[in-house]
Amino acid sequence: MKNFLKLFLLLFPLLLLTSCFDILDKVNVKADGTGEYTIILNASKSKTRLASISKMETINGKKVPKKSEIENKINEAARIFKATPGISNVKTSMDFDNYIIKLSCNFKKIENINAGLEQLKAKNILGKMIPTQIYSQNLQKKLLTRNKVNTFKEDYDKMGKADKEIFNNARYTSVMQFENAVKSQTNNAYLLAPNKKALKLEADILDLIFQKKQLQNTILFQ
Repeated sequence: MKNFLKLFLLLFPLLLLTSCFDILDKVNVKADGTGEYTIILNASKSKTRLASISKMETINGKKVPKKSEIENKINEAARIFKATPGISNVKTSMDFDNYIIKLSCNFKKIENINAGLEQLKAKNILGKMIPTQIYSQNLQKKLLTRNKVNTFKEDYDKMGKADKEIFNNARYTSVMQFENAVKSQTNNAYLLAPNKKALKLEADILDLIFQKKQLQNTILFQ
């Protein structure tokens, strides 16, 4: 992967120096299509190792980002999101004791998130391989779609052994909450809550890279 520290994850390069991290991607959608988007990057399981790494200049031939550099990237991402039409109430939090970083915002329509991510990519906050056209919604047809994204397998295969190891225990969780109840979905890997108003997918990031689990899903509401 070219420019590896930017290529796979949003905002927090130190996560790429440990194989024990979690990503929570959460969206809450109301009946009128407005809602809230949140992404949380959590490396608290590796905080002791990361605390030691943060004192180093390089590791595995890569520059270790300083706290100030990470803060600058996150603040820049927040500024870009704030400037995206349809996005408001952008908030960030940074816990450098436990290595947990959070970004959240409200949207007028879920496609605003796609536009915000496109802007992050244009400003080189996101790497060029990061998918940005993640969601689409048709209120008239009562449909919300989690779009198909490209596999990273070809890029993963080109990586060195040390870089590949960072994904060994990495986990991804997608949570989608709704005001309306779900009638049906096309990807049953997503678990439906008993009240039919939430879906959850958990996966090893390697399973997503190798397409053993799929993110795409089309949800029909009652």
